[in-house]
Amino acid sequence: MPVLTPPVRAVLLDMDGTLVNSDAVVERCWRRWAARHGLDADEVMRVAHGRQGHLTMGLLLPDRPAEQNLAENALMLDEESADTDGVVEVPGAARLMASLAGLPHALVTSADDRLARIRMAAAGVPLPPLLITAEQVGASKPDPEGFLKAAAELGVAPAECLVLEDSEAGIAAGRAAGMPVLGVGPRAAAHRPDHHVTDLTGVRIGLGADGALVVELP
Repeated sequence: MPVLTPPVRAVLLDMDGTLVNSDAVVERCWRRWAARHGLDADEVMRVAHGRQGHLTMGLLLPDRPAEQNLAENALMLDEESADTDGVVEVPGAARLMASLAGLPHALVTSADDRLARIRMAAAGVPLPPLLITAEQVGASKPDPEGFLKAAAELGVAPAECLVLEDSEAGIAAGRAAGMPVLGVGPRAAAHRPDHHVTDLTGVRIGLGADGALVVELP
C-alpha cells in the first residue's frame, strides 16, 4: 500500500458522498425542488452537491433575493432531515472513523448540525468530537473557511491536514485551504484531487512513531 507524504497530523472529513451515501435523499429533494421552479433537474443535480442549499439556489435562481433562498433552504433542511430512506455508509466509513478515535480529526460539512447527526446515525458512522457544520461558518464550500476553522481548533497547520472529499466544491475548498485532498468516489475523480480512492475500504490511518499520522491507500 502506498503511504502519503509529506506528514499528515489531522484528517478533515466531508460527510455526504465521503462518509455517508445520501444520494437517494439528495436526488429526491432537489428534483422535487427543480420541478417546483421549472428547472432542469439534471442541471440542478450538477451543482447541488457539496454546497449549502441556499447557495445552490442562488446559483440557479440568481435574480431571487438571498432572504428567500435562506428561507427555502430551511424548509429543504427539514425535508432532508425527515428522510433517511437509502442513507447508508460509504463502504469502509464506519471502520475508518472508529480507527480515528483519539486522533486529530473533524467532520467538515455543508449540512447543519441536526442533519449531520441524523445522517451519520442513519448510516451507522461514528461522529468525531469536532463538527464544523453550516451554522459555524460564514461562507460555504468552495470557500475554505470550514476547513481552516477545523484546523485551527485542532491546532494543526493547514498544510498538515488531509481533506477527504467527494464534490467539486469540497475539493476546491480543500485546495484553497492549502491542504492535500484525497478524493472519494466517482464524483471526485473528475476534479483532479491529489489522491483518489473508489471508497474507504482500503484506506488505513494510524499513528506513526514520530507523532504524525500514517495514511495508507489501496
